[in-house]
Amino acid sequence: MNASPAKAGVCPQKQPASPKSDCPLCPRLADFRVENRRALPGGHNAPVPSFGGLDSPLLIVGLAPGLRGANFTGRPFTGDYAGDLLYATLLRFGLAHGVYAASATDSLQLFHCRITNAVRCVPPQNKPTPQEIATCRCFLADEAAAMPNLRALLCLGRIAHDSAVKALGLRAKDAPFGHGAAHSISDRLTLYDSYHCSRYNTNTGVLTPQMFYAVFARIVADLERAGARTPVAPTPA
Repeated sequence: MNASPAKAGVCPQKQPASPKSDCPLCPRLADFRVENRRALPGGHNAPVPSFGGLDSPLLIVGLAPGLRGANFTGRPFTGDYAGDLLYATLLRFGLAHGVYAASATDSLQLFHCRITNAVRCVPPQNKPTPQEIATCRCFLADEAAAMPNLRALLCLGRIAHDSAVKALGLRAKDAPFGHGAAHSISDRLTLYDSYHCSRYNTNTGVLTPQMFYAVFARIVADLERAGARTPVAPTPA
């Protein structure tokens, strides 16, 4: 395959695309946002911006913010149960430094990676509709296009995978989802898959820490071989 990030819609602002705090593009999500501002005062309660540098070689794509996690803290996976495993793994492989304290004001910093979501606003019952996923895809497409050093795109779960594949202008059959799969998109970009690090998946054994580590070990090794990242030995489990 030979593809590059393609626009999947017309976003209302410049790159890197990021929806405004009162983004009206998805009426159901906009109404839910208003409800949350009343129910969760003091929280972020707005589209959650990406975390990490645009010059990073790795972009990690999740599904959507959690109601009392990223939606409240304003940082992807921060305060969400899934963030416990994700950020511990990033620290383990030298993709983050500092201390993760489930707060956007902790000392955690990302290195060589950036985190975003396929849908930027929290959806009711953590379930965005197909139309909401499609509407928000323009931001994902423009984000990938705004990363000049992008070499690896890691999708956490099938929905993130499907949206990223479409954002890259590919057909589903060209890059089928599968945990541990790696799809060569071009001579510069590889798309990797993992089951989502959700509470359900980890509690039921669908995804174990060792399975998650293996995905990151491959990505880090590939980036190091490509000269996109300085070798760093993983910390002990």
